[in-house]
Amino acid sequence: MTVWVAALLGVVQGIFMFLPVSSTAHLVLTQHWLILSGEPLPPPESPEMILFDLVVHVGTLVSIIYVFRQSLWRLSGGIARESWQWASAGGSAGREMLFLRLALLCGLSVFATAVIGLTLKASFEHVFANPTLIAGTLTLTGILLWWTDRLSRRPLGLRKLGPKIATIIGVAQGFALVPGLSRSGMTITFALFSGLKRRWAAEYSFFLAIPTILAATAVQSLDVWNSGNGLGDLSWTPLIVGFVVSAVVGVISLKMVLFFLYRARLKVFSFYVWALAALVLFGFLDVDIMYGH
Repeated sequence: MTVWVAALLGVVQGIFMFLPVSSTAHLVLTQHWLILSGEPLPPPESPEMILFDLVVHVGTLVSIIYVFRQSLWRLSGGIARESWQWASAGGSAGREMLFLRLALLCGLSVFATAVIGLTLKASFEHVFANPTLIAGTLTLTGILLWWTDRLSRRPLGLRKLGPKIATIIGVAQGFALVPGLSRSGMTITFALFSGLKRRWAAEYSFFLAIPTILAATAVQSLDVWNSGNGLGDLSWTPLIVGFVVSAVVGVISLKMVLFFLYRARLKVFSFYVWALAALVLFGFLDVDIMYGH
């Protein structure tokens, strides 16, 4: 893999990781386009390309940490402080443990995602081979994004975030494993439907991405390790370039999404998703290529 290809794939990952459209489709589609253009690139399903995809995904986690660094600093400091207070009091919560409770709720969301993903994995895989279904999920994504802009002012702050809402968001993230459904789009949308204010819907969604992506990365990294191929034909240079580029571009993309979200303008992405659905439905995009099958 050349440096410019690694940079291009880093740009694609950085942009589409946070836009409320299906990021995996765009990354794999770009890889297939490069291969068809004569670029000597390993197949998207090869262990070394899976490893590269993991690296650029972790790069976008750096984007989240940078953009939300102040909130994350308060959250991590609050969790440490409240954990110490809880332990010092012998496991008794004498006061509200807001940050510790948020951490536990985030864990509940990840658990709900895992249950949905593991339970319905086989059903989700059937969608990959059906252009009509994928066009339908893309269309649904556009409808949900459009609908969120029409919602009235959301009343709930973080203190009102409880197990019910955390579970709903986790389930929504689990269903985002279906091709055509965006992780950020689903989690933000259902957080808003549950009543969370736009700022907290966004922050919770992107905070939730950190343990979710790290967990997925750990599982997939284990598969790559067990394959015995290691880096394969890749060198460390494209991995580093892809990581850095995805992190830098991800910062710009994430700030853009937040700009539109806070101003109830997510519907601008609906038109893109609907156009993509039309291309899939009428056969202009090969679904097998889009999703690496």
